[in-house]
Amino acid sequence: MRLKITQTKSSIGHKYDQLATLRALGIRRMQHTVIHNDTPQIRGMVHKLRHLLKVEEIS
Repeated sequence: MRLKITQTKSSIGHKYDQLATLRALGIRRMQHTVIHNDTPQIRGMVHKLRHLLKVEEIS
């Protein structure tokens, strides 16, 4: 299983650790989409940024 992660809201004004988590996911700008394997680490990052992201499961 893989996750398609898209940033839907701006990160301006959010805490530094949230910005660092976006960078760790490989997301660079609004509407940028990345695909990651579904692991507990990635799920944790997505949970931390759930207010900024849209996540879809793909097989």
